[in-house]
Amino acid sequence: MKGIIKSCHKRFFPGILLFLLLLNLSWTVEAVRVVGGNVSVVLGESATLPCHLFDTTETLTQISWQRMTKGKPENGNFITIMADKTHNTNGADYRFRNIGNFTKYDGTLQLSDATLLDEGSYSCIFTLFPSGNFRTDVTLNLLVPPVVTVEDDAPLLGGEEASLATCTAAGSRPPAEVKWIMGSLEGSVRSTTTSTLHDNGTTTTVSSLLGVPTRDVNQRLVRCVVTSAALTQAKSLPFTLQVFFSPTTVNITERSDNSFECMTEANPAASFTWSRADKSWPQSGVTVVGPTLQFVRNTAGVNGLYQCEASNQYGRSHGNFYVHVTSGSCTVCWVLFSLLLVLFLPLVLLHGTTFFIFRPKQSREESTPAGMQPVHVVDDETPT
Repeated sequence: MKGIIKSCHKRFFPGILLFLLLLNLSWTVEAVRVVGGNVSVVLGESATLPCHLFDTTETLTQISWQRMTKGKPENGNFITIMADKTHNTNGADYRFRNIGNFTKYDGTLQLSDATLLDEGSYSCIFTLFPSGNFRTDVTLNLLVPPVVTVEDDAPLLGGEEASLATCTAAGSRPPAEVKWIMGSLEGSVRSTTTSTLHDNGTTTTVSSLLGVPTRDVNQRLVRCVVTSAALTQAKSLPFTLQVFFSPTTVNITERSDNSFECMTEANPAASFTWSRADKSWPQSGVTVVGPTLQFVRNTAGVNGLYQCEASNQYGRSHGNFYVHVTSGSCTVCWVLFSLLLVLFLPLVLLHGTTFFIFRPKQSREESTPAGMQPVHVVDDETPT
């Protein structure tokens, strides 16, 4: 009987030990935790890929990293961390750096200067003795901030709806949201938005501000606001709307003694050209600075019909006035003025020409009657 018991003991005892060993190993495997996490990083910045192992006292032999990304679509080891050194394998990428602590079961990596090709799945694998391998996966997402611009669509003055301005959020990931703050134009303008997905996974969003290009819209302030997960805060760009038009009515006004200025409304601002229509330009006695015509000598040599042309790339407009320098008594001045008025009456009616009569400087008497001071001069507006 004792022999039988002794034989059974020898037969089953090793099995019991193996069972207990496997049971203990099972408890160890169930208790071990490997913690990673999903990571998002802005293009060009640094990312931390976390990897920690908890709840074990077994011997750590190595930590391995594998990746399957847009730039490396085939899964394979690229970093192996040992107790005393770190190996970069399969085309060493030194942008990855071990910032963990091997003795503390920490295999965290840092990636610098992240690119779109780095996006994908990373696997962190701890090798324990005697249990074996334990792993976790870390997903890296790339964020790309948009390049934001606002452009003038150069609308011409008119009565039909046109694009006034365009706001573009280019190359964003994920797609950016673009909206307009219209201020006092709310209700009189509207926006339309389109998006284009690029091969690299980024998106360009374009929003156009539409409205009727009137003078009331010109110089109004609006704002384009762009938001994106890739931006730490919204981008807000102020923009002054422009409505373009050719020079309108040309007015010639006396600014000071013997000085006259040509004035008009235009966008962009008009440039001015003075000429003498009925004769060649005086050799002396007249100077021009921009829109201003200055008579520096009141002599008969400056007599004639002067024309001011205001122009920009959208058209041109003209104004005329006649100058006559006289001497003698004031009575003679008015006689000459009356004669000139009769002679040039058709010109006055057709072209809105203004007349000026100058007295010599030594006489300070008025040379034009009340109500006949230099006022506006009108001519045709000629679009280009």
